[in-house]
Amino acid sequence: MKISIEEIDNRQDEEIIIRCHEVNEEILSLLRRIKAKNKMLIGFNEDTIHQINFSDVYYFESVDNKVFVYCRDRVFESKQKLYELEELCEGRKFFRASKSSIINIAKISYIKPSISGRFEARMDNGESVMVSRQYVPVLKTMLGI
Repeated sequence: MKISIEEIDNRQDEEIIIRCHEVNEEILSLLRRIKAKNKMLIGFNEDTIHQINFSDVYYFESVDNKVFVYCRDRVFESKQKLYELEELCEGRKFFRASKSSIINIAKISYIKPSISGRFEARMDNGESVMVSRQYVPVLKTMLGI
């Protein structure tokens, strides 16, 4: 694969061109990572709109067809669906913990086994998030255990 970089005048718009024989999963994954790299999330709290860095997010949770973004001491509502946020989190330290949540592993203080094969992830802000047993192997792999 050949990679070319061309510096341009700041009056021109920056662009990325991908030339490939076929649009396969590897190319689509690269495209998603490029699009999400420096993106910030938009969160809503009452009448205000906030920009949120991915590094400030502890976890995302879907409740009653609404998606919430949990930070250290604030909760925001997101207009994006959980699967859309999961795509944006690709290549970052996030993983799907259940059908209704995505956790930032960099914000986990500790984990402990819970009933019926699930794990409890205790976050740095003191909150607990359950990891479904089907996602426990993913967590173990990401943590190297």
